[in-house]
Formats: sequence, structure tokens, C-alpha cells
Amino acid sequence: METTKNILRPHYLNKIMPYVNKGMIKLLTGQRRVGKSYILQSVESELRKTCDNANFVTINLEDFAFSHIKDAPALFEAVSSQLCKGKKNYIFIDEIQEIEDFDKVLRSLNLSADNDIYVTGSNSAMLSSEIASRLAGRSIEIRVHPLSYIEFLEFHNLSDSDESVDIYLQYGGMPYLMNLPARSTWNEYLSGIIDALVYRDIVSRHSVRNNDFLQRMMMFLADNVGQLFTAKRIADYLKSQRVSSTVTGVQTYADYVCEAYIVNKVKRWDIEGKRYFEFGEKYYFEDLGMRNNIVGFRPMDLGKVLENAVYNQLVYKGYEVKVGVMSKDREIDFVARRDGEQRYIQVALNVNDPATAQREFGNLADIPDNYRKTIVTLRDSFPNTQNGIETISLREFLME
Repeated sequence: METTKNILRPHYLNKIMPYVNKGMIKLLTGQRRVGKSYILQSVESELRKTCDNANFVTINLEDFAFSHIKDAPALFEAVSSQLCKGKKNYIFIDEIQEIEDFDKVLRSLNLSADNDIYVTGSNSAMLSSEIASRLAGRSIEIRVHPLSYIEFLEFHNLSDSDESVDIYLQYGGMPYLMNLPARSTWNEYLSGIIDALVYRDIVSRHSVRNNDFLQRMMMFLADNVGQLFTAKRIADYLKSQRVSSTVTGVQTYADYVCEAYIVNKVKRWDIEGKRYFEFGEKYYFEDLGMRNNIVGFRPMDLGKVLENAVYNQLVYKGYEVKVGVMSKDREIDFVARRDGEQRYIQVALNVNDPATAQREFGNLADIPDNYRKTIVTLRDSFPNTQNGIETISLREFLME
């Protein structure tokens, strides 16, 4: 397991700790190397400070020491053999998606009030509708993301500045980068993660045969962040690149990429009709550093990268995010909802150009409700407020 300096991530601890000893299985999900194992260790460390007479069971299914655990019965035996009757048992299982029918083990262990369970998984298939229904009412999912900008500053001992934002936009928030002092090595590390995600969580898991198809599709997604996606559009593009593909194949591979938490699919929402569109969605990368590693960090892509950064921050802050669609094919970049409150956000490099300002302010002004409306720009923009619509820099937005 990769090690990092002892920096807590209270954003996640604050989400997990209220569920301690509440009979709920805590499921930490997210992309590989975003720090799930480290957060699990932090929870264990916090519990050891306050639970003197408790028993701790820790199993990391990526550790060779536990390579004998191949199936659900073996996992149940490995945990059960370490339980102590009459004591509180805190059970930590890392990368549980490797075990088929793991949910049956968790449900059985959770029958005892003596057991408090924490697990991590790096593939969204572990929470398929079938598994989720089996764990319904018994589990809580905590999605773990790459470092937010504020966490990035702390991990890298940086102050908030335009330069720090630029570094964050280029290299993203994979936690282990803090242990690689030479920035010139960061891309090599990110390439290694991408290879692991592609070949371990996609190619191997799904027995993918057309690797070239997969690689080119990921390049297309990276090059078209925030653009309207249809399987037919990608199939046509790949065909132009002399890569054999079908619409069904494209959609299947896109689902694989989402399943590995490499990208996130965002549906379009009819603001006036209050319904989702059946076709056409947008994709945003979970980590900007990985997106840039796939297709390169180019000045002409800054608008896409900015939009992706805003999306990631909204999700990190716990918003449900949709792409808003208005009449006459006008769009609101993000409709974000949390705790019953809604927020509308437009993203633009700047609003200095009158036509751009008219478009961005005009779309927001035409929304017939009084929820918060924001335009996020790369740097400071003026005026700060116009007709109740605020304009803030990305730095301000990331520091909210």
C-alpha cells in the first residue's frame, strides 16, 4: 500500500464518524489511489484512541498476506476467526470488490451488534442495483474523490494563489503526488495509475479484446470534456480513425470507464419540463491530472478544464449535478441540488466580451426562480454582481 504523510482528510472523517456503532456498513467507494485505504486507516486510528477494550480486524485484499482469500466463504472465515465475543469488533476490509458475493459476508457479519464494519471498493459494479438492494437499509456509501483544491494546498504545503490553481488544474488531486517532490515525475506516476485502471479494472475484469478501441475512446472523452456525448458520435469518430466500432460497443465501453470511476456521466435536465432527457449526456473526468495525461494539457483546452474543475468541486461538496437545458437549445452548465436547495452555474474563461457576457448572464436571468445563480470565471471578473447574478473566480469558488 502506498504511504503518505500523516495528513487527515476531515471532510471524509466527518461523514463517517456519525455512523460509528450505528449498525450500518460503511462503504467507501472511488477510483483507485484516491486515498480510500488511507481514510480507512485514519478511521481505525481515531477509534483506537477512544475504544480501549475493542477488537480490531483489518484485511487488505490487495496485500499478498491475504492472497489466500479467494471467495466469500474464505473471507467470512478470515474475519470470523479474528472476532472476540463480548467485545466490540471493528472490521476493516480494503478492496472488497475482488470477492464475489461479498455482500453476503457483510450482511452476515452485520447481524451481530458487536460488529461495526468498514469496507472500500474501487469499482462501481460492487454497488450494482442487485447488491445495493441486498444491502438496503444496512449500509451507507461514502464516495471518496481526489483531493479538493483546499486539500491540495494542505497536502503540498502551498498558499492559495493563481499559480496554485494553475498547478491544480494541470496535475489534479491524486494524493500520492505529495510524495514526489520533482514535478517532472508526476506525469509518469499518473500514467501508471491510468494503466492500472485500464488494464486491471477494465481490460482484465471485462475480458476486453479491443484495447485500441478502448484507448481511442478514452482519448476522445478526454478531448471532449463537457461536450454533448452520444454513442453514435463516438462510433462515427472512431470509424473515421479506421477503428472498428458499433454504437452498442461504444456505450458498453463508456460504461466500463464510468464503472472504474475514471469519468462521471452527467445527464441533461429539462429545467422547464422537470425531466431528464433520454439521450445525450456529458462526461467529466474524476481527476484532471489523469485527463491531461491522456490527451495533454493545452492552452486551448483551458475552458474544458475549468468546467471539469467546477463539476468536480460541486460533487465533492455533495451536490447532485445535472446539465440544465432551456428552450431554444440554450444550456446552463450545471444545475446543482443539495439539501433541498438548488444552484445554477455557468462557466466561462471570462465575461469581458459583450457577447459572452450577454449569453452567460442572459441564460441565468431567464430562469424563472430565485435560487442562487453564479458565473465562475478563471480569474477575477467584474462586475461581481449583476441583476442578482454573482460572478466569482475559480479560486473563490474552490475556496468556498
